[in-house]
Amino acid sequence: MKTHIKNNIDDHIDERTLVTILLDNEMFGIDVSKVHEITGLPEVSFVPNAAEYMRGVINLRGKVIPLIDLRTKFKLPNKEYDKLTVVMICEIKKNLVGMIVDSVSDVVDVSVHDVQDTPHFTTSIDADCIDGIIQIDGQIIVIIDVDKIFTDDELEKME
Repeated sequence: MKTHIKNNIDDHIDERTLVTILLDNEMFGIDVSKVHEITGLPEVSFVPNAAEYMRGVINLRGKVIPLIDLRTKFKLPNKEYDKLTVVMICEIKKNLVGMIVDSVSDVVDVSVHDVQDTPHFTTSIDADCIDGIIQIDGQIIVIIDVDKIFTDDELEKME
């Protein structure tokens, strides 16, 4: 399975488009402009002495891309990869990074006016990378700012 996400930039500053993903039965949203591609889990080359969340590197049409497990990065319980497990290739601070997620749910347009600031709640996800929350059809979606998932030092170690 391979899906190319077309980044559409338009004049609607009142809306943003999110790719929604599942991690540990929780719904998260990532801005579509940061998602380059969604693909099945490819062959992974191991990288010795890498961070715990880094699964290795993958070859994406001749380009070597670090592959991280978002569950592990967010300190969520491990889960066996299955047929729904996918890799999202995202641009993080001008670097392409593959992120393993449980599944991709949908692509949704949301009003920026409906995005709420994050209340101070205890979560395994670093609050600095949470860009807000939104509720759609009774489902709470935590919006992740992918540029804040990794520190500059962590990104440098992936290069």
